[in-house]
Amino acid sequence: MADRKPPLSVEALRALVAGGEIDTVVLAFPDMQGRLQGKRFAAQFFLDDVLEHGTEGCNYLLAVDTEMNTVEGYAMSSWERGYGDFAMRPDLATLRKVPWNEGTALLVADLAWNDGGPVVAAPRQILRRQLDRLADLGLSAHVGTELEFIVFKDTYEQAWDAGYRGLTPANQYNIDYSVLGTGRIEPLLRRIRNQMAAAGLTVESAKGECNPGQHEIVFRYDEALTTCDQHAVYKTGAKEIAAQEGVSLTFMAKYDEREGNSCHIHLSLQDAEGRNAMAGEGPEPMSPLMRHFLAGQLAALRDFSLLYAPNINSYKRFQPGSFAPTAVAWGNDNRTCALRVVGHGAGTRFENRVPGGDVNPYLAVAGMVAAGLYGVEHELELPEACAGNAYTADYAHVPTTLREAAELWQNSALAKEAFGDEVVAHYANMARVEVEAFDAAVTDWELRRSFERL
Repeated sequence: MADRKPPLSVEALRALVAGGEIDTVVLAFPDMQGRLQGKRFAAQFFLDDVLEHGTEGCNYLLAVDTEMNTVEGYAMSSWERGYGDFAMRPDLATLRKVPWNEGTALLVADLAWNDGGPVVAAPRQILRRQLDRLADLGLSAHVGTELEFIVFKDTYEQAWDAGYRGLTPANQYNIDYSVLGTGRIEPLLRRIRNQMAAAGLTVESAKGECNPGQHEIVFRYDEALTTCDQHAVYKTGAKEIAAQEGVSLTFMAKYDEREGNSCHIHLSLQDAEGRNAMAGEGPEPMSPLMRHFLAGQLAALRDFSLLYAPNINSYKRFQPGSFAPTAVAWGNDNRTCALRVVGHGAGTRFENRVPGGDVNPYLAVAGMVAAGLYGVEHELELPEACAGNAYTADYAHVPTTLREAAELWQNSALAKEAFGDEVVAHYANMARVEVEAFDAAVTDWELRRSFERL
């Protein structure tokens, strides 16, 4: 991968610490859910010690469920293995100010074992491996993620106490593209936009969405690893800013029976000279490389759905006529398909519409790159585009449950070839844990239908 320029240099950090402007440095890594986990350091101690040597974190952080419960089935970390540490090594290309937390800077870490070997099941390492495979072909992936979220006037504490029921959305009706609707909460949206810009992200736009209180802020595409790091920083920061403003927001894929929160992921390829390798020549809009790469997406989509939709709730989005896909199909600017080809010339790219707001971007982008490489290596032929309504056409179906997606992933020769047995087993176990927890839960739906009437 090409060298990445950090939003904040180490020299600038030293000056800010010496001047008293920065007193805290956060070092964090993305966990299996894409959440940032790590430590806050006194800034001078970070410069004197952690900058060169890194720090340690308990390896159970890649072997717990969403509730941070220790669970069985992970080869890398268990009671039998003693729940030891792995090393957290700062990636200096990710150093940035965190303006929504006073006096704070942040870096993203890569994980390694004490002998220096990589933690291959760590999401950032999974993505790095696929990007290295792409680099071997003289290519790089450039990615943009489009995260939607729903804002509520309740604080996170009030939402918790209410059992997340009866919350008051920031808007009462559909405000898709409505300037009036976004204006209702522009102070919050403006603060998020401006403080993300101050943290080194390039803001493009903000718009309203369909579900009451639903909004989207979009950032400029970048090199794949940079985009995923920015995605994780933004997601954490938006929640922190909302909490400071006395409101809450959620990125969960499907909060209610209305429109879910999507995270459409756009991907293009560049060659060694920085040219778009997906653009066609003459009247042909797509290069042969793009056609093979896109055919790989279709071939691997069902097997890799666990990487795009990693939670029980993720699969509630996939409803006909919902703008969330149900068909394993591609189309030219066709939002009924799982894969949508957009742009022209230097802007040629495709959009994966399967991921929701709960996606781990590192895993999803790794899946897209691996799928594309499969298509390129096997010179897969791209079928005809879907020109109509993919919801009602005869295509293979996106998996409808986490259980189905996990079975496809676990039994996938394609996944094992691309990611290795350890990674496949690790994330199959993650899905197993979630499915078993859900199967054991008594839901509100069951109580409403059964308490009195059955």
